[in-house]
Amino acid sequence: MSLKSLTLSLQFAREAASHRAVLPRHAVARWIRHALDLDAEITVRVVGADEGRRLNRDFRGKDYPTNVLTFDYARAPLVAADLVLCAPVVEREAAELRRPLAAHYAHLLVHGALHAQGWDHETGEADAEAMEARETAVLAGLGFADPYFTR
Repeated sequence: MSLKSLTLSLQFAREAASHRAVLPRHAVARWIRHALDLDAEITVRVVGADEGRRLNRDFRGKDYPTNVLTFDYARAPLVAADLVLCAPVVEREAAELRRPLAAHYAHLLVHGALHAQGWDHETGEADAEAMEARETAVLAGLGFADPYFTR
């Protein structure tokens, strides 16, 4: 498998700086590149609850912070997108799922990268199953367990 080219900007809001150690640039780039079907320019921003809530409210009309938001600007010939991850939500979910924080971040980055390429789990059951299968395959290739397997 030939990995696609990725230009990555990795940003941490002050409120999320403690997650920098869990998200080294090389790991984030590796996780995203394995999900890409095209070359990409992606900015990943890890934010606190207030910024996550504001973005989710302003762009999706949902007044709560969510784990990952994908802002896709172009899909071909180059994927251009911003992925915003809300550190406190990701941390809480990882604890609830009893998964390592890095594994949950890897899943959400793969999930967001797939959204940036047009994958959508909210358009029907078949699309959701296809996206979950793709996420599971990508993550398995990276050495992570099936994120949809419940213990």
